[in-house]
Amino acid sequence: MQKARRRDPVPWTWEIPFAITVAILVVLSLGVQLGRAIANLLSGDGWTWAPRAELFSSLPGVLGGHADSGLTGAGHGAGVHLLWACVIVVELGLIVAAGWGVKAGMDRLGPNRLRGMASRGEAEQLLGRSRLREVAPVIRPDLYGKRSSR
Repeated sequence: MQKARRRDPVPWTWEIPFAITVAILVVLSLGVQLGRAIANLLSGDGWTWAPRAELFSSLPGVLGGHADSGLTGAGHGAGVHLLWACVIVVELGLIVAAGWGVKAGMDRLGPNRLRGMASRGEAEQLLGRSRLREVAPVIRPDLYGKRSSR
């Protein structure tokens, strides 16, 4: 409890926001590549993933509607509408998953988390049915005592 009252003497500088921004951009870039791979799979070209050297340099072509941009030995690729639909669905899924992860992390570790609360297992151990049945003779000796009048 005493630790929670102290202030952190290390200031938050540019490194943490920069790392978060880079992580978001990398995830969104990989989401575009995943959407392209799914679009090519659905169009019948098979699962196609860009080589590591072309992973980021092929993004302008993919975002321009060319599903075969940066791929070696690929067919004609998916159509523009299928490509855009798959990329949008994958990106929305990644944004929702990232939002859920941030919310879960902030609930667990953030400044507004509940401190000093019992976990579900601890509450069950102390207040659950098994515990109440175990100590029933102490709580209600008239009903569950050694000499029950039943």
